[in-house]
Amino acid sequence: MTSRRSHTKPAVPPDSTSRPETEPEPTLEPTTIDGQTGSASEIAPRPSPGARSHAKLAPTPETAGRPLPTTPRELFDALPPLPLRTEIINGRMIASPMGTPEHADAAMNLYRALWPIIDTHGWDAFTGNVDVCIDGPRDPVVPDFVLARPDCPRWGCELLSSGLLMVAEVVSPGSVREDREDKPDLYARGGVPMMLVIDPEDAPPSVTVLSDPEDGFYQTITRVTMGKPLRLPAPVDFDLDTGIFLS
Repeated sequence: MTSRRSHTKPAVPPDSTSRPETEPEPTLEPTTIDGQTGSASEIAPRPSPGARSHAKLAPTPETAGRPLPTTPRELFDALPPLPLRTEIINGRMIASPMGTPEHADAAMNLYRALWPIIDTHGWDAFTGNVDVCIDGPRDPVVPDFVLARPDCPRWGCELLSSGLLMVAEVVSPGSVREDREDKPDLYARGGVPMMLVIDPEDAPPSVTVLSDPEDGFYQTITRVTMGKPLRLPAPVDFDLDTGIFLS
């Protein structure tokens, strides 16, 4: 039996993007969708159920007459209440989640250590639950610990920084730059007499007291390894055992 092989090349399917020159262009009939008439390409497709559409930005009746925010403080005041710790530091708005239990525990340990002089002088002390307004730029910050006289002046509901006795910050992995570099200058410019930096992220962990603010900077800085005693100068005048911060 003799077999016959074909040497004809297989047919190549036509390019779907090209048409023979003799083929007429299709005609798009007018289409009606939701009362709009036109070609299908001229009418925007209706989003599928559950699809997100672009928000229409428009003033509400309550905000229609208000000017747009022009400063970080004005933007902060225009925000709705947020379940975050929101601060303005050197013109940057920073929103961060609340601290860990260890973070809060350090502030509470400081509160307990200072309680004898707080009680004796009738001072007010707060652990991470009050806003402070920095005198001058009116920037809002939330220190981890605030010590103030009961007659500390306020700006709205916020304590004015120039009326405070001391603030303290507990350094966390996400706040190293702010607590070590930015906030000391911010508090010094705001007239806070003293700042305490509790730094478990340091190697080794340390506690630093900054005092004597002048020309926007603290002039006196004393740092000890966590666990050693640290003298807190006036107006607090207290020998602090920093071992209370060791876990």
